[in-house]
Amino acid sequence: MTWRSPLALVRDALRGQRAREKDLRSLVSNLPYEGLEKGKQPNRYFPGNAIKTTKYTLLFFLPMNLFEQFHRLANIYFVGLAILNFVPVVNAFQPEVALIPICVIMSLTALKDAWEDFRRYLSDRKLNNTPCFIYSRKEKEYKERRWQDVRVGDFVRVACNEIVPADLLLMHTSDPSGACLIETANLDGETNLKPRRALSGICVSDPEFEPESFNSIVVCEKPNNNLNHFKCFVEKPDKKKVGAGITSLLLRGCTMRNTEHAVGFVVYAGHETKSMLNNNGSRYKRSKLERKLNIDVIFCVILLFTMCLIGAVGHYSWLNALPGVPPYLVPDSSGHLDTPSLSGFYMFFTMIILLQVLIPISLYVSIELVKIGQIFFITNDIDLYDPDTNSRVQCKSLNITEDLGQIEYIFSDKTGTLTENKMVYRRCSVMGTEYPHKENAIRLAILEGEEVEEDIIFNQKSQPAKTGWSLNSEDNNFEDAHQRRGGRRRGKLSRGASSDAAFSSELETEVIPDRKLLQQISRAQSSSGSGKIDPYLDFFLALAICNTVVVSMATAQRQRAGGFSRSSQTGSLLDSLSTWMRKSCNIFTSCKRKSRTNRPKSEDSVIEEDHINTPVKTEESGFQTRSLHAEFQPDTLSITSDSLSYEAESPDEAALVHAAKAYGFILLSRTPDRVTVRLPSGQELVFEVLDTLTFDSTRKRMSVLVRHPITKECVLYTKGADYAIMELLGTPYAEHLSGNQKSIAADTQHHLDCYAKEGLRTLCFSKKVVSEQLYESWSVIRQTALAAIENREELVMASAVQLETNLTLLGATGIEDRLQENVPETVVALREAGIQVWVLTGDKPETAVNIGYACRLLEEEDLVINMSCQNTLTCSSILDCTLEEVRRYRADPRNVDTTPDISLVIDGRTLTMALSSDLQDRFVELAKCCRSVLCCRVTPLQKSRVVKVVREKLKVMTLAVGDGANDVNMIQAADIGVGISGQEGMQAVMASDFAISRFKHLKKLLLVHGHWCYTRLANMIIYFFYKNVAYVNLLFWYQFFCGFSGTAMIDYWLMIFFNLFFTSLPPIMFGIMDKDVSAEMLLGVPELYRTGQGEGEYNFATFWVSMLDAFYQSLVCFFIPYLVYQDSDIDVFTFGTPLNTISLFTILLHLSIEIKAWTWVHWVIMLGSVAVYFIVTVAYSGTCITCNPPSNPYWTLQSQMADPMFYLLCIITTVVALLPRYMFHVLRNSIAPSPLLQARQLDRMDPCMRNQWIKEWRSFRGSGGVKRSGLSTPPSPSMETPVDIYPQSPTTSDIMGDEFTLNVISRKMPEA
Repeated sequence: MTWRSPLALVRDALRGQRAREKDLRSLVSNLPYEGLEKGKQPNRYFPGNAIKTTKYTLLFFLPMNLFEQFHRLANIYFVGLAILNFVPVVNAFQPEVALIPICVIMSLTALKDAWEDFRRYLSDRKLNNTPCFIYSRKEKEYKERRWQDVRVGDFVRVACNEIVPADLLLMHTSDPSGACLIETANLDGETNLKPRRALSGICVSDPEFEPESFNSIVVCEKPNNNLNHFKCFVEKPDKKKVGAGITSLLLRGCTMRNTEHAVGFVVYAGHETKSMLNNNGSRYKRSKLERKLNIDVIFCVILLFTMCLIGAVGHYSWLNALPGVPPYLVPDSSGHLDTPSLSGFYMFFTMIILLQVLIPISLYVSIELVKIGQIFFITNDIDLYDPDTNSRVQCKSLNITEDLGQIEYIFSDKTGTLTENKMVYRRCSVMGTEYPHKENAIRLAILEGEEVEEDIIFNQKSQPAKTGWSLNSEDNNFEDAHQRRGGRRRGKLSRGASSDAAFSSELETEVIPDRKLLQQISRAQSSSGSGKIDPYLDFFLALAICNTVVVSMATAQRQRAGGFSRSSQTGSLLDSLSTWMRKSCNIFTSCKRKSRTNRPKSEDSVIEEDHINTPVKTEESGFQTRSLHAEFQPDTLSITSDSLSYEAESPDEAALVHAAKAYGFILLSRTPDRVTVRLPSGQELVFEVLDTLTFDSTRKRMSVLVRHPITKECVLYTKGADYAIMELLGTPYAEHLSGNQKSIAADTQHHLDCYAKEGLRTLCFSKKVVSEQLYESWSVIRQTALAAIENREELVMASAVQLETNLTLLGATGIEDRLQENVPETVVALREAGIQVWVLTGDKPETAVNIGYACRLLEEEDLVINMSCQNTLTCSSILDCTLEEVRRYRADPRNVDTTPDISLVIDGRTLTMALSSDLQDRFVELAKCCRSVLCCRVTPLQKSRVVKVVREKLKVMTLAVGDGANDVNMIQAADIGVGISGQEGMQAVMASDFAISRFKHLKKLLLVHGHWCYTRLANMIIYFFYKNVAYVNLLFWYQFFCGFSGTAMIDYWLMIFFNLFFTSLPPIMFGIMDKDVSAEMLLGVPELYRTGQGEGEYNFATFWVSMLDAFYQSLVCFFIPYLVYQDSDIDVFTFGTPLNTISLFTILLHLSIEIKAWTWVHWVIMLGSVAVYFIVTVAYSGTCITCNPPSNPYWTLQSQMADPMFYLLCIITTVVALLPRYMFHVLRNSIAPSPLLQARQLDRMDPCMRNQWIKEWRSFRGSGGVKRSGLSTPPSPSMETPVDIYPQSPTTSDIMGDEFTLNVISRKMPEA
């Protein structure tokens, strides 16, 4: 290695920084420069592939860790006091001893940080040494190297089931079409396979790619953390540019699947890869309780300075009052004595050192330990464990557990959060004719019947008589019984499949065709010989082709490579602590789980089985298969479609592909260039894929441009939301239709509205024949947009919009998304707990309202305000008039202490107006008056905007829950984000603070664990402040009798032991294990949750009452012994030992009064603390004679324990000190018992009687039409009140069909 001057190194560093900061990077192959020194490498300025996630190095660990710990002001405070104690004129204790507490705390923190960093180091080393294959020009082959040897510009070969080592631009694959499949579970949690395509026109040496032949320049954007976008183009030697996007990029951490091998060009390596840029670690959130704690710490600092100022002034006054110089005031070596004013100034700092414990140094450590204990119990709650997915609740933010007990607003997604996100194909409309699929409804009923026999109840409540629309009266008898609103619980049959494959349960994959539609398809096929494609065939071709479903062989099982997960590299202390609990959970659930056999895939596989046959129930074995198409396609029985597997990015696509297959339109294969579909007749059509216009949230549609193998025409198939398709329609097949059939679009729109009112998810399908001339001109524009770097997304979208015009409508589909288990009960419980529930969804208002009634977000007695405005003026008028009616309602004396039952339904366009700066306050005020709000047709950005506006305007605690990538913004905007690990990947879980598997788990997570975490931690913090103030004040009162000299009557070692050992465990145990109310009561009476909302139990009043109580107890604990020993000849430590003992008894018995539920752990820790105190104090006073010179505590406690006065003094003083608090509790609980106390009294009842009381109380609450603002008074257990737990819901047409007017409000308002 040649020597280089420092100036050259600095110059290279600056050049490298400029190269890395450029918006565009030009990369070339490293092969021509192989073997040259680094200074001659063209890509030398870009980082290598080795990663380093450790914070420290061995040499600089100590200074860096200390620097990090000193970011905590508390550490700086205590270290500063310890250093101050080394100044002779102000020291209060032996200087070395004063360092012990802070050194212990910081040493434990440093050990924890070192252990975590060492685990990161081991993970990095393992990852960097993972083998991979890099092409070598000298060896003319791919040589095995390590990941850390990969550089930008290298060619890397990745084999099947291997993990991609860096971000690779895909150049070549073993597939002739240049396609490969990857799994991105390590990045975004999605287990479905995603297709990737090699750059076209780059690989000129088929069938094997020769890296040495690559002489192009790769121009790409600067690294960023967006996993879904990538801008790049390859400039060939002839200056021709080939555009590349995310579909040609293999991300580091992805796993190659179902592809023998692929070759890629390294564009980003190491810390510049997208996966590493997304690895930001855990986010820090400050809880509401912690913010209050910091304010109270400031109060304690003010109190400390006040007491120190009193001490300084007192010392000055005491010195001035002396008639002369007493002999115990020793001058310095020069014989000089400080003046009283200077001595008083020094005494101020001495008093700070003496009374420093007033600021609780161990409180922050204790809070962390308590939260770890709370999280342990949350994650190991068997009720929050989902045996279907073998998952439990995850706590990803360790410092906001107590916020779970203070939530006031919940913002929820609908699809996948309230619903299963398991789509069941129900109905369709083709060319204006509706097909209700009565036979398929019967099949679903058979499956439901099986589940009922297994005690799986689908319908959660009784349903009213159907008064809505009817598409086909002769087919509605059975449909009406099974297409109702109401919650549905997942059956064992669907649950069993869900754990093994995504979107593959029998409910989703099996569809029985509609007889009339089958006949229509048969007629269409028989008449299709003229070369004209029938629209019915086009409709099902669109279902099979217009998607991104990946087709693979079911026998190609996925093999998990060595676990690669950046999130798990540091391990978890909780995981190791709770191993035994997980094992017990598995044992428990295995007894309840139905055994699953004959699985063709591994447990980790999410490959979706494709079944050509439909199950029909039999008595012997439950199900047998029967061909659906035997009547008109006898040749199809010979196909091997059972060997096919479908992988869909969304359950909607899976349901549509299976629906097309049920009618004989079988998707056989898909490559980037072609799609193969088998028709019902057995004929296979191979469509050449010209382009795919992917879905985006702006267009709300996706399109596939193909060349039809029969007509050779360029055909554009488009599917999307109804309003996104209808506005683009031309004349739908009007050239060969007559009469009323020309109103296909109007009839289809009517069917779509009916589907939406029944709660079905709707999609429209259309086509367009594109001329060759139009395609050629459009293709140039498209390729230019794909090769662009600046404004690429806008150009690509504009090119898609340019082609998607004058569409021909084919039809529409209605897909059912069933409610999750126990969603209605959960929503009702949350609302009874004082939590306002908002649902933010992208669905149509009719669909959302239907689901709103099904999940009981909307009730029959609610006045539903439907806000759908065309302009801001109308929106402003509705807001003003509605608010005026609400104010008039509240001003009525008859409506005192009640709230109107108002629910708001608002669409995305109106929401944008309402959130504008001039209408925002009025909208928030109206929403505050509503019992529930339903926002429809909203975008992800609107979701986060709503959460931010409500949180900032109302100053409330918010929680957002969702399951998909479109919910990430909302989850991160709320105080607490909850992700549901559902069908849409794990993006929401990865961005959340807590992760659950079912929406119903939110009920216990908030009402039970949230309440416990908040009350435990709030009471522990208040007790901590009380404990420190009560103990420190003993030293303060003593200053009045020692001339404010800063001396202590208790040995300093015993003072240290008092906080570190004698009184440290009881409050921690109190914060982890105390249980004010049982889980059964908290779930049975959700109103108890309201005690933690708003100010909660930890507020200004409770803090200062505890402070005053601490002052009183310290006065009693000091002055009663002082009066007893007055005028006696005892020494200072003989006087201080009873004070220390009395203080211990008082503080521990004070905690005993606060403990609500005693267990053997409480007894062991409380009695153990007392025993440790006496053992340590006796041993210390008997052995440590000169530990703290010049004091001598020898045999002090032994002498005291031999005196009966010591025991009498301890008993009397402790009783007098605690008597006011005990009497306060007695009087408060007798005269005005709190709801929590009433609940504790119920807990002492017999379980049967308690359950009966809760049932009757709920009946009383449910039958009353008045919604109380506070906690309602429960009836006595003997009251018998009828109840209708599930009132009938009105039809959605009653709500959505009428125009909102003010007279409706005034008429409904008095009935609230």
